[in-house]
This record gives sequence, C-alpha cells and structure tokens, in this order.
Amino acid sequence: MTETYIYDAVRTPFGRFGGALAGVRPDDLAALVVGEQIRRAPGLDPAAVDEVVLGNANGAGEENRNVARMATLLAGLPVGIPGTTVNRLCGSSLDAAIIASRQIGAGEADVMLVGGVESMSRAPWVLPKTEKPYPAGDMTLASTTLGWRLVNRRMNPEWTVSLGEATEQLAQRHGVTRDRMDEFAFRSHQLTQQAWDEGFYENLTVRVPGTELTQDESVRASSTVEKLGGLKTVFRQEGGTVTAGNASPLNDGASAALLGSEKAAELTGLEPIARIAGRGAAANEPQFFGFAPVEAANIAVRRAGIRWADVAAVELNEAFAAQSLACVDAWGIDPEIVNRHGGAIAIGHPLGASGTRILGTLARSLQASGRRWGVAAICIGVGQGLAVVLENPNA
Repeated sequence: MTETYIYDAVRTPFGRFGGALAGVRPDDLAALVVGEQIRRAPGLDPAAVDEVVLGNANGAGEENRNVARMATLLAGLPVGIPGTTVNRLCGSSLDAAIIASRQIGAGEADVMLVGGVESMSRAPWVLPKTEKPYPAGDMTLASTTLGWRLVNRRMNPEWTVSLGEATEQLAQRHGVTRDRMDEFAFRSHQLTQQAWDEGFYENLTVRVPGTELTQDESVRASSTVEKLGGLKTVFRQEGGTVTAGNASPLNDGASAALLGSEKAAELTGLEPIARIAGRGAAANEPQFFGFAPVEAANIAVRRAGIRWADVAAVELNEAFAAQSLACVDAWGIDPEIVNRHGGAIAIGHPLGASGTRILGTLARSLQASGRRWGVAAICIGVGQGLAVVLENPNA
C-alpha cells in the first residue's frame, strides 16, 4: 500500500447561524476553499488533481447536485476533474479524507482534494409529498438545519429522540455533571481565543470575500464558568444539564485539505505535514451517538500500531461537552492533550466541514509542537463515530 500524506489544510472562519456567512451560498464557500487549496500549492498544475471529495450533511438546498462537482467547477478547476459528495452527517468531511486516503493507498491517485461544507443558516424547509393529490388538510414544513425530520414510523422511537435529549441520556449513563460540562465549555472558548490571538489559525484559514469575518464568530472569550452555569437547560426542564452554552452552536463554513502520495511532494511543491497512519469507524445505539468515537479511535490507534500512551494530541469534535467528556474519560487520557487550540463549542460545528477542520488542526498542531502521534475523532448522528491517527513525519 502507498502511504498517504496531508500536505496542507485550510478553512473559512466559521460563522454563527444567521451571522456573517449567512448570505454566502454553501457551494460558493466550498469553491473558495477548493480554489484556495490549489493556490496554496505553488507547483501544482490543477489538472494533476485526481479527484475532489467533499462532505456535506444536509444536501437539501443550494449544495444539492453534488456539491463537490459544483465547487470544482465554480473554483475554475479543469472540467476533467471528477468530484463526489459524501454524507456521513457530522463525519462527512473526515469520511471524505478517509475515502481519498484509501484511493491513494491503492495506487489509484497521487493528489486528492478533500473537504466539506455546511450552511446551516441557508438549509431550507422541506414539505413532504402528499400521499394523494389535492389533500384537504394542512401540511407542515420541516427544517433541514439539524437532526431528525420526516422520520420513518417504523424507526424505534428510542433512537429518534433529539440530539440534546440523547446527550442528556449519555451524560446520565456516564455520570458527567453539569459543572464539568460548563468548565469544559469555558476552556473551549478560552483556548480558541488564545489560539487566534497567538496566530495559530492564521495559516489555517482564508477570509470569505465580501464579508468582514476575520475569526470564528461563535467565540465568547468574555464568558465565565459562572455565566455558563447560569444558563437554563434546553432539553429537560427538570434535572437537565445540556444548555446552549455547553453545546456546539449552529454554524456556516467550509474546510479543505490536500492529500497525496509521496510523489505528490514533487507535484505540489509542498512538503508533507502529516501521514495518515490509522483509520477507524464504529457504531452503537443511535441515541448514544456521542460515545461512538471511543471505539472508532481505539480501532484507529490499534491499526496505527501504537498505544494511547503514545498519543500527544487529540482533536475531538465538541458536539456537546457531555459527550466529549465521556469520550475522554473512556480513553483514560490526559484531558490537557485534547483540543489545545479550542474546540467546536467555541469554534462552531458546520456539520459537513468539521471533519477536515479537526484533521487540519491536528496536523498543524503536531507540526508546531514537534510531537509524533495524534488522533482526530468525531461523533456522528444516528450512532456512529470516525477517527484518524496522524503521524508527524518530522518528529
């Protein structure tokens, strides 16, 4: 098998729901990062890109008709470059990277452009088709922004609870307290702002033309544990723990990464920043989706031929503080190695873009620290998890 390397990664700053990026179409956001990834590779002839693979969770609005292909065309790349769109909900863009790495590993490609996009602001409402023409009754529009809709009646109702209620159940099962959640959320905001202030994200982001957004819009650096502790619970009025403050917000944004074989160094004019050393996917009961990264990462670590004790950095997508803490507890790792540059509670979680966001952050984090091994992991609605192990080739 051919080794697969990450040569670069870039993303937009993530905008909040209805915020600075709400006026930008998702296919334009995707085209921006696809084009930027080409511009950042000085020696790359765009025609040398074997394929573009992008993740997207909703696909019900302006990103329809295969957003990977649309973004490739809108970015002005040669029309001969194929594109495919992957949907594994929150893990879509990490899945795109995994799929591309396998293609490189099989010797079928040398340069692959991967990434993902989501505009939760612009996700449309949908109307189910009627079972008969000219119905007399009313019909209800369903939002495609997040979570279950148009649910199959045969689906087990325990599986189709809201994401927030599912997280309440997970927190109860694993004994994660409200105080720990709020402390975790506070840490996310503080570390994200610190990373922006120190310039860590400068090389990882590209500004969206026509907007004034210069950093992630959901960061609340002035927040405190006390303020977070004062927020009302959202999904359970009595005995609840999940709030808007200890959960990731709704967001808009796009991310991309340039993957390739060893030969890609010659083709791109770039040096690799990380090697994909292990991959893992796992599934469990849909209502405990937040815990699925545990086994996915265990599989990826095992396939990389290392132990958790070897891991120096973890990028875990913070869908909710409760599920993140449950995963960290299960791995038995030092919490200080997790999301050193902030996480999705502060950065944001535009579903299809988060996977390559954490992958790129992990690669640059290992490069900056000089440490060797890292894990990127993400939970996925309907009870799945994905993980990738990266190795710093220069460590």
